Amino acid sequence: MRILLVEDDSDLQRLLKKSLVDAGYVVDAASDGEEGHFLGDTEPYDAVILDLGLPKMDGVRVLEKWRHDGRSMPVLILTARDRWSDKVAGFDAGADDYLAKPFHTEELLARVRALLRRAAGLATSEIDVGPLKIDTRASRVIVDGNPVKLTSLEYRLLSYLAHHKGKVVSRTELVEHLYDQDFDRDSNTIEVFVGRLRKKLGINVIQTVRGLGYCLDDPNAQDEDRAKA
Repeated sequence: MRILLVEDDSDLQRLLKKSLVDAGYVVDAASDGEEGHFLGDTEPYDAVILDLGLPKMDGVRVLEKWRHDGRSMPVLILTARDRWSDKVAGFDAGADDYLAKPFHTEELLARVRALLRRAAGLATSEIDVGPLKIDTRASRVIVDGNPVKLTSLEYRLLSYLAHHKGKVVSRTELVEHLYDQDFDRDSNTIEVFVGRLRKKLGINVIQTVRGLGYCLDDPNAQDEDRAKA
């Protein structure tokens, strides 16, 4: 999952970026409203953490422009402003959640997980796909009750497919959401990581849809559908 962090406090930005990366997210960071608006308007993000008191362009204005232009990614407002009127302004501009400074990093991470979960239509932090269970809170993967050890990128790939389970995800979309803007992106590497994932999981949950991409689905459900056909 790819996150945009727009925060002008360099120390806080560095701390939050490290925490988000440690939690398994890909993070692009911006230090002012103009840069943040540009990135959010031109790059595909799964969620945005947006400070209100930004130089060059206020966070509320950034959010208003995104929503006006049809950008629908979930946005968590992060700000030192704690007046109810500021909260109302943020929500009216299109925010999905609000967190006032100071805060605990674990709470921010929990709110980000909740935003991603709601955007995917999921009710809990655990995603079940047949014998496969993904605990997004602990970044843990279990198959038939046994833990599976994955690399950071393998987990990000599986988690993205899980948040879109049952849907076909193109290689291009995976590349856009698994790497930050400075990474030398190559869609061919996705095939390599999918192959590794299939071998480590040992179950047939990642389907290749020729010419379109990949789909994560319950193998038992696939068998039932074929039987009905």
